[in-house]
Amino acid sequence: MRAVTVRLAGRERELDRLLGLVDDLSQGRGAALLVEGEPGIGKTALVRAACDAAAARGFRVCRGAGDELGRPLPLLPLLDALAVARSESAAVTAERLLARVDDLCAIGPVVLVLDDLQWADEASVAVWRRLAGLVPQLPLLLVGVLRPLPRRDDLAVLRKGVARLPLARLAPSAVAELVGRLAGGTPDDGLARLAEDAGGNPLYLVELVEALLRGSAVVVDAGVARLVAAGVPPSLSAAIADRIGFLGADVRRVLVAAALLGVDFPVADLAAVLGVRVVELLPALQEATVAGVLVDGTAGLSFRHPLVRTALYDEVPEAARGAWHVEAARALADTGAGVDRVTRQLLAADDRVPDWVTDWLVQHGSVLVAHAPEAAVDLFGRVVVAPNAGARRGVLLAHLAEARFRLGDHHGAEAVALAGLEHGTLVDLHWTLAQCRSMTGRSAETLVEVQRALAAPDVTAVDRARLLVLAARAHWDVGGLDDAERLAQAALVGGDRWATSWALHVRTIVAMARGRMAEALPLFDRALAVAMGEPATSDLRLLLQINQAVTLGELDRGAEAISSAQVVRHAADQVGNLVRLAQAQSALGQLLLDAGRWDEALVDVDLLADDLKHPMVSRCDHGVAALIHLHRGDAAGARRHLDAAGTGLEGHVIGPLALAVSLSSEQAGRVREAWSVLTGWDCAEDLLPDFVRLAVELGEDASAAVAHAEALAAEPAVPHRRASAAYCRALVAADPVGLLHAAEEYRVAGRPLYRAKALAAAAELFASAGDRTSARAALSHAVDVHAELGADWDSTRLLARLREHGIRRGPHAKHRRATHGWESLTPMELKVTELVVAGLSNRQIGERLFLSGRTVATHVSHVLAKLGVRSRTDIAREGIRRLGASG
Repeated sequence: MRAVTVRLAGRERELDRLLGLVDDLSQGRGAALLVEGEPGIGKTALVRAACDAAAARGFRVCRGAGDELGRPLPLLPLLDALAVARSESAAVTAERLLARVDDLCAIGPVVLVLDDLQWADEASVAVWRRLAGLVPQLPLLLVGVLRPLPRRDDLAVLRKGVARLPLARLAPSAVAELVGRLAGGTPDDGLARLAEDAGGNPLYLVELVEALLRGSAVVVDAGVARLVAAGVPPSLSAAIADRIGFLGADVRRVLVAAALLGVDFPVADLAAVLGVRVVELLPALQEATVAGVLVDGTAGLSFRHPLVRTALYDEVPEAARGAWHVEAARALADTGAGVDRVTRQLLAADDRVPDWVTDWLVQHGSVLVAHAPEAAVDLFGRVVVAPNAGARRGVLLAHLAEARFRLGDHHGAEAVALAGLEHGTLVDLHWTLAQCRSMTGRSAETLVEVQRALAAPDVTAVDRARLLVLAARAHWDVGGLDDAERLAQAALVGGDRWATSWALHVRTIVAMARGRMAEALPLFDRALAVAMGEPATSDLRLLLQINQAVTLGELDRGAEAISSAQVVRHAADQVGNLVRLAQAQSALGQLLLDAGRWDEALVDVDLLADDLKHPMVSRCDHGVAALIHLHRGDAAGARRHLDAAGTGLEGHVIGPLALAVSLSSEQAGRVREAWSVLTGWDCAEDLLPDFVRLAVELGEDASAAVAHAEALAAEPAVPHRRASAAYCRALVAADPVGLLHAAEEYRVAGRPLYRAKALAAAAELFASAGDRTSARAALSHAVDVHAELGADWDSTRLLARLREHGIRRGPHAKHRRATHGWESLTPMELKVTELVVAGLSNRQIGERLFLSGRTVATHVSHVLAKLGVRSRTDIAREGIRRLGASG
């Protein structure tokens, strides 16, 4: 206890604040806090005291720290803190870290500390930020410890959204107290004046006084510590050097080697670097520990303070450091150390690239690109220009292109892939190149490159089939459905399972685009059967399942479609495939939009950042959200999503976005403009009903659109197509009875919004004909559906139009939806609440309901806001109280 008290002199107020947050954990209330201050100001000691208090209460304490050497390697601090193994990609690893925290919090309160956050990689900061958003839901005290420098944009964002605890320099009274306890007596005037030079920095004070004590410059007499000699270290670094200077040469050599490995280091790695057995290191390590240079760390041993490690590291000349890092990397690689540990040394090495480094990168390139694309760009960027790359340069460039693509540098990845193709036709390079151009809306250029590759005389049958698939996908991207189908059919001839499954996928999406949904379903089954059990097609299997769910929805098998979409979304989330996760969420959002489950559709729109989605997926998501907000009368919310959707992507009509843009124009009184937006109805059948409705309102000819709707309805029976044909036909004929028939078909199809539109149109036509009874009945049913959807704008407009005919809302109309309290919870929020009450974690709830962890967290946040409570414990308490009251 004495050591803690000494270290925390003058920090009573700050410690009380931290201990108050620890107390809140016992009530299930989490918090996020940033502890900030200059080096040596006592941040780590303060947080350690709070962690000790938490551990004494039985709470789990997890600690990690950022490290300059490890910054290019994503998530290292959190991996150390939570004892989680790295997965196949940073995205998967991040999700597993979040799941780990969720699981730990389900067991009991957790304190998670990341020290030296200023050195943490961007992925770790991003996960810390996501965890900060979850603390209202979890018994989690999340603490970040950081210095003011270096300045970083991601940390600046973090500071704006999280509570902060800045540590100032110690007050003079606290300085006197600390010096007195360290020296063993009240400081005399000379010692007190000397202590003032430390500027209130606790670490400097400790090093200063202990240096004086080691040099017998302080004598304690009658309770007074008197300064009796000079020779004071002039700075903090000098004081640290003074401490190190008392160590023997052998100990210093071991410590310098340890400094190469970082602040924390495994003892086995240190032995490997020095070429000795661990037992031979023990005397030196014990002496360093007694001297206060080393302490126990998360990975083995740790320097007592990062500044101590820096002082030792800086003793080695820069040129020698670079060479020693190369040797350290080789030593670790020879012992079979993990990719992360070898990579840390190579990143700090000089630019020389020995042959063994190139061989190691070829062998471990795929893992490195998946785990740490930023580090991969650095290392592969060095080796591809090295003279000894030789025949391996094409493979190395393929890894470099993939790493740049994963970092979102599509133009850089494209340039590298083009350079790689000069060393031969590598399908991997063409695949990366096609992905880059698809993401930037330039798939037409892919066709040129693929045609050139196909014309090469040495193309194998397997490569030819795979290149044909790339060409087929590029034609699909630019809207060339006939060519896409033709090339996909040609790719089936090669017999390669990878090419066959992708070719079948292209055929399915072409069939979907042409509205031949019944034809697409057996193609899905065939493609999935071919892809099953093939590791290289795991991504494709997810894509096929996503499109299969969409097809089921188009066939009005709504419940089955939503369930399938939820299953594949959960599968994509489990493996951390963010591209397919985004697509599955987007497909589910559209299915929920059609089904009238709008609150659930809105949940997933913003869960993933737009830069993680394909542009078409992002624009579709924003279209869904904007459309819902417009129908609900939230023009500002709709505008935010419409602005985010932007323009571009010629060749495809994005149905939800086109409908949202049209409705926005219609609400602004620009009806003709709204109508013109929907002229792509021949490519997206969802536009037909509103195109015909607006055409009738404008007095335009809609016969071609009606004929198209009837042609679609003539294909295998699909209720919503029959409904659309009936709706369009009845609008043109001004037939209210026909509109009631369409409304019933829409009800059977499970499309409540269009059912309400048909009822609303029928009510207006009945009113115009003077049939007030029928008009009022249709009005009542339409308004009821609007109320269920929350479509306030539609309801308000319909009521206004009917009032012009002297018809008002009937007495049995449903009340407006509640926005607060238990009655405001959606069906999905109620399910989530029941499982929270049952004590399940977010991950467990997600597995039960086939939801992603992000989705569950969002639902819990909504429940907290609607119920006006602060924590999961409060939700459980309220839930038990409600169940008791109702039971």
